[in-house]
Amino acid sequence: MRLHRLEITAFGPFGTTQTIDFDTLSTAGLFLLHGPTGAGKTSVLDAVCFALYGSVPGARQAPGTTLRSDHAPAGTLTSVLLDLTVAGRRLEIVRIPAQPRPKKRGGGFTMEKARSTLRAYDPATRAWTGLSKSHQEIGEEITQLLGMSRDQFCQVVLLPQGDFARFLRADAEARGKLLGRLFDTRRFAAVEERLADLRRVAAHRVEEGDTRLLGLAHRMAQAAAGLPVARTPVDGKPGEPGLADTVLGWGAIARTEAREAADIAAVRLATAEHAEAAARTAAGHARDLAARQARHAEALHRRALLDARAPERDAARHALDLALRADRVAPALALRRETEREHAAALAARRAARSLLPPDLAEAPAEQLSAFEHRLREELGALGAARRAEHRAAALAEERTALDREARADEEALQEAAAWLADWEPRRAALQQRVETARDAAARAEQLAGRLEPLRLRLAAARRRDALAQDLARAEEHHTTAREERNTAHETWLDLKSRRLRGIAAELAATLTDGDPCQVCGSTTHPAPTPPGADHVDRAAEEAAYASYTRADETSRAAERALAGIREALAAAREEVHSLAASGQTHHQPTVAELAAEAGELTRRHTEAHALAARTHEARETLARAEREAEERATARREAERRVAARTSQREALDARQAELAEEAARGRGTFATVAEHADRLERRIALLVGAVGAVRDEEVAADRLKRADAQLADAAYQAGFTTPAEASAALLDPYARRERQHRLDAWQAEAAAVADRLAEPGVAEAAALPPADLPAAEAAHTAAERALRAAGAELAAARERVTGLAGLARQAEAEVRRLGPLRTEHDRVARLAGLTAGTSTENERRMRLESYVLAARLEQVAAAASARLQRMSSGRYTLVHSDARAGARRSGLGLHVVDAWTGNERDTATLSGGETFFASLALALGLADVVTDEAGGVRLDTLFIDEGFGSLDDQTLDEVLDVLDSLRERDRSVGIVSHVADLRRRIPAQLEVTKSRHGSAVRLRTGADALGG
Repeated sequence: MRLHRLEITAFGPFGTTQTIDFDTLSTAGLFLLHGPTGAGKTSVLDAVCFALYGSVPGARQAPGTTLRSDHAPAGTLTSVLLDLTVAGRRLEIVRIPAQPRPKKRGGGFTMEKARSTLRAYDPATRAWTGLSKSHQEIGEEITQLLGMSRDQFCQVVLLPQGDFARFLRADAEARGKLLGRLFDTRRFAAVEERLADLRRVAAHRVEEGDTRLLGLAHRMAQAAAGLPVARTPVDGKPGEPGLADTVLGWGAIARTEAREAADIAAVRLATAEHAEAAARTAAGHARDLAARQARHAEALHRRALLDARAPERDAARHALDLALRADRVAPALALRRETEREHAAALAARRAARSLLPPDLAEAPAEQLSAFEHRLREELGALGAARRAEHRAAALAEERTALDREARADEEALQEAAAWLADWEPRRAALQQRVETARDAAARAEQLAGRLEPLRLRLAAARRRDALAQDLARAEEHHTTAREERNTAHETWLDLKSRRLRGIAAELAATLTDGDPCQVCGSTTHPAPTPPGADHVDRAAEEAAYASYTRADETSRAAERALAGIREALAAAREEVHSLAASGQTHHQPTVAELAAEAGELTRRHTEAHALAARTHEARETLARAEREAEERATARREAERRVAARTSQREALDARQAELAEEAARGRGTFATVAEHADRLERRIALLVGAVGAVRDEEVAADRLKRADAQLADAAYQAGFTTPAEASAALLDPYARRERQHRLDAWQAEAAAVADRLAEPGVAEAAALPPADLPAAEAAHTAAERALRAAGAELAAARERVTGLAGLARQAEAEVRRLGPLRTEHDRVARLAGLTAGTSTENERRMRLESYVLAARLEQVAAAASARLQRMSSGRYTLVHSDARAGARRSGLGLHVVDAWTGNERDTATLSGGETFFASLALALGLADVVTDEAGGVRLDTLFIDEGFGSLDDQTLDEVLDVLDSLRERDRSVGIVSHVADLRRRIPAQLEVTKSRHGSAVRLRTGADALGG
């Protein structure tokens, strides 16, 4: 990597654009970057780092810090441009950080976003070509080309002040952290962590398997409860060696004891089965004897009951015999009773019918009554035409009445329609006028609404305008006060700063101590230090004044931003008030009261017009209803006139027909009020005659049937063996009584047969002669034998279940042991590797971690590269060597010692003097830069910067160091030394001077005699 040109604008202490030509500086190979303290020497290096990586090194990129220069004008953006060649490509990088800038319109500031651009130079076309504007893409491209991260670049290219002196004297742990960042050994640390994770996972899996195995052992102990082996269960912890063999051995003993217990239980069960069979047989014999003896006693008791009820049985049998003979007479008896009921009913009906007849016909025979009925029917038939004429005449009368009613209704409708239509035209004109008025009001309301909304917006804007005007006055007053306070604080700070600079020599003299080097000249003797004056200002007073100025400046800036914001808002409000004014109005800014009065009047007019316009629909509907009603009334009047004309001829026809029907009805009515009354009288008389004739004839037929039934009944009773029909009737039984007697006889007979069978059963009589059976004792003995059998069976089942359960658990334990075998092997292998890489294993004699081992190899390379330069800087006296010896209980691998050729001994680097520590750390930094460069893939670093203090070196050592730095040109490198030591300005012709002033810092390139003489 070679730097060509750097442009810095408004960056750090540089208020304006500064250009640094590195091509000119690099021609000499060794150049000096110098200037007073705080001028910005390190800011040049920060700008290079910012251009490459978008951020500055270390704490200078902490939150709250800003890259923008306080000396830069408000309109100038902070930017850094770097022109360089890397990996054979000429590139140009431009970085603009995020920063506030003034708004283009109005006052105040807005935040400018960060921007980055990357361009490449094409030698063929001699033109720059844009590559990317993405922060991420540019960062990835630069990191890939350089082969280093930002931290590595800052340690290798920008060699920082004091870092390598600390590295030289640091312990192994701190040295490992720095080397780990530079050589990116995170992958080796990741290997250690990965192996540790694998070891933890494998140990966890083994412990889980052992836990499951112990769980199976616990379950086997529960299953073996009661056995001798259960008194000594497995007692172990997950991960213990030999746990699997212990569990399997204990399970084998438990299974053997369980099988022996099952064999004993089987013998006990066989014994109990024999005893239960004998008791069951004895109980069966006792139950059989007791049953036969009970049946014999029961049969004797039942036979005695049958003998006691013999008379009742004989009476029932006799009654059933009589009932069977009476059943043959039952049909004749039923017929006699039925005919007797029919004759009585017919006789009563005859008497009732004759009682309704006239006295002259009460005793007439049926033939006479029939003849009189025929005469009345002929008379009734003659009245049919007259009755129809009477009905038709009544209907015509109702029709005539309806015609009169309709005529009156039509007349009233004609009069009402005429009266309503006479007033229709004026009413229609009035309704039409209402519609037109409402329509005009709607148009007026719409027009007023269009004027009202802009007026309301203008009123609101006017109110905001007046409020902002008051805020503006207060903001202007506050801004004036803040600006005056800032100017006062600024003048105070500048005054104190000038006074302190005039007495800076006295302040530096106050810090001198005999024997310590001067910060300016490096001398350890201080013959005449400058005493402080009466008006001396120390650093605390200056910093307090600067802090007051900073606070006042921030307050002033905030007040200015607030004032600009209020002015912008006020202008916008005034513009809004003007823009909402009606066309033709002047630029006059109306008051809020004027706008409020105008808005109130316009609102009142709009409300009135809107209320009137709301009646438009109602007016239209009223007009439409009135028009429909007018059409309906005109149509009704025409229909009524048509009906009146047609009704006259209809009325005349009805009158003529009514006269004809009245004459015919009068002939049929006779002496009765109506023809219907005359016909009804005839119909009632005919019905009485018909009923009487039927009743007389029915009574005669019923009397004849009764005589024939009496003869049949007497004959049937004689044939059945009864002397009279009454005797046969008394012997009859109803079905329920007959079934009841028959069931009783059948039950008696069945009971007698059952008793006989019971007494005749084999062995019943013999059992009665034996002593009574002792059934409770036999059953109690059998129950006890059954209980003993069940207990023996349960014991055998439990023993066999225990054998089965222990066998199943033992198989599970064996399977778990087989499954755990590979896991234990894997755990042992991973644990061995993890312990070896972590430095905790006994095989790792020096307890070196893997990352430390890799870093130790790198440190050996760094020490070898540094020693080549350290020998030249120390005139061959010192050599740096790497040591992997352990320091007490700590791990080894990153020790660093110095070999003194004068004594031939190794000693700690902390024993070097101040100057020796500097050139030793410088040699170490240069060696580390070479190794990191080679590690980065052979990227050439043609430009290096050394930001170290050279004031601690004597003239001879300084010459040796400069010779070494100058020898870097052999690898085509240019080295920039950042220092303010005066002797270096005489020794190094190529110089980049950084100066500072109240308006910001500036850079100046000086070469040759101009530099040495200046």
